[in-house]
Amino acid sequence: MPNDHLVRLVGLSKAFVKGKERIVIFDRLDLSIAAGDFVAVMGPSGSGKTTLLNLLGGIDRPDGGQLAVDGERVDRLSESDLARWRAGNVGFVFQFYNLMPMLTAAQNVELPLLLTRLSKQQRRAHVETALKVVTLSDRSKHYPREMSGGQQQRVAIARAIVSDPKLLLCDEPTGDLDRATADEILATLRLLNGEFGKTIVMVTHDPAAAKYARRTLHLDKGRFSERELAA
Repeated sequence: MPNDHLVRLVGLSKAFVKGKERIVIFDRLDLSIAAGDFVAVMGPSGSGKTTLLNLLGGIDRPDGGQLAVDGERVDRLSESDLARWRAGNVGFVFQFYNLMPMLTAAQNVELPLLLTRLSKQQRRAHVETALKVVTLSDRSKHYPREMSGGQQQRVAIARAIVSDPKLLLCDEPTGDLDRATADEILATLRLLNGEFGKTIVMVTHDPAAAKYARRTLHLDKGRFSERELAA
């Protein structure tokens, strides 16, 4: 796999069985994403956008083909190795934040680090850095209920980047936010991409959100078409 490609899918296949019906999502799908890219994925409901993110993040497995991230054949990893790989290489941001309500912002951000060998002091330093990046240092001791939707999503982004992953996967990250707040979140993602070099794949239904990406892929019937957008 060339060094400039962080993600490479070759002949990827994925299907689900529903009752007696076999529903094919991808049939020999190819995709390359360069390191440092910011890709928006759009497409109709049921086109496989979330399935794609789950495959890229090692949450789901392909039925066939090759899936490599930074040269690692993710499709070949055992369940235990896959869990370790995912913890160290992938950050997830979801539409509904998925914060633990009984934990402060800092404690929520720290969660992925509890499975690492970092000391308490090291974990605290990582958390402080992540909250600083999303400009929420002053909310570290606040609980989710004490924060706005936009602030909660920034906490979720801090949690996603706290382990310094290579790949950031975002599933409708602004779908529950008003336009102004959505633009703040998207500006944060653009900062992570432009200044911190994070490779981002973002599923969105919103053309205005897609414009923050470097390029947009349209997924329909298990195939991609591409349209370049101004950053």
